[in-house]
Amino acid sequence: MSVPKSPAAPPRTTPRPAGPEGAELALEGALLGHPGGAAPVGPLDLRVAAGEVLAVVGPSGCGKTTLLRTLAGLLPPLSGRVLRDGVPVRGPGADRALVFQHDALLPWRSVRANVELPLAIRGVDRAGRRRAAEEWLDRVGLAGHAAAWPHRLSGGQRQRVQLARALAGRPRAVLMDEPFGALDAHTRTGMQDLLTGILRGSGATVVFVTHDVDEAVHLGDRIALLPSGRVLDVPRPRDRAAHGAPETRALRRLVLDSL
Repeated sequence: MSVPKSPAAPPRTTPRPAGPEGAELALEGALLGHPGGAAPVGPLDLRVAAGEVLAVVGPSGCGKTTLLRTLAGLLPPLSGRVLRDGVPVRGPGADRALVFQHDALLPWRSVRANVELPLAIRGVDRAGRRRAAEEWLDRVGLAGHAAAWPHRLSGGQRQRVQLARALAGRPRAVLMDEPFGALDAHTRTGMQDLLTGILRGSGATVVFVTHDVDEAVHLGDRIALLPSGRVLDVPRPRDRAAHGAPETRALRRLVLDSL
């Protein structure tokens, strides 16, 4: 069974969740890489619809992290354009949050203070920071750990803190670089389900880089294959019951064959 290619973002078939309006992200003839560095990626043409979850897969060294850094505004394209809502991206902004594989929590700050950090940088008052941090720690199941130090938490708990920190500022796009890659299989499944639940209450656009094909097929509305830039529709995104469905198996084979 074949799976169709989808060069453009499909229309959403379900209502967009309540929350901040997601940002549309786009690459137009964008050549990605570092000046004088390794072989660049692209040129790529890609559009991520507002509120979409785009999973990105590809072999090691194909430019997945470079793609995220470019969308975040941390790395300008060598040529072509990077757009947010049709406006060229000139640098990083609070409307785009990065989530890394390694949690990057500050060990000298409590869990609550780590979640509050981006809000403090933006000048949110103390009461507002505290309120947002406690709300998000509750949403990720860590309400009882606000005063804990990061080293006292498990790997899965630290990733929950990082997710809360990224979302507390209500970004319009969340760029995730293999955030669950270092977790064991059971914890990873739990984090996928947690992310799925949170996305139901957020309008944010998500670009999710992963090496795990099953994770991409489960989480993404579409899957982008690097370095080619080919984009595939996911028949039943975020539906555990679809794991063994013929169309899901066909998509998984197609993605595996691309690696």
